[in-house]
Amino acid sequence: MGKLSLNVIDQVVKSIDDKLGADIRVLDLTNLNAICDCFIITSASSTRQVKSISDEIEDKMKELNIRIHHREGYSLGRWVLLDYGDIIVHIFLEEERQFYGLENNWKDALIVDTAQFF
Repeated sequence: MGKLSLNVIDQVVKSIDDKLGADIRVLDLTNLNAICDCFIITSASSTRQVKSISDEIEDKMKELNIRIHHREGYSLGRWVLLDYGDIIVHIFLEEERQFYGLENNWKDALIVDTAQFF
């Protein structure tokens, strides 16, 4: 991942943390697919918190002049997907995350240590 991507990841992770997102995971997918470089995955305890995290990320990306390509799931607030091209953010209700097991589908991905962003 390039410097620009790491800066964006840093801002997304901090935005999630600011809204108390849980179990933040950054999966490096650069060598596994051509769709994106990474997934950022987090959990929330309520639909309100899912939307709050999504709003915070979108506001921060607008400040950085980073345009969203696609947003999905916001109206239900159970699993919001924010597509920023090379970076795709998944914000799950805790039970939705467990049910879909997204991390299990990408077992070969390198897990980036999020401690470097704090």
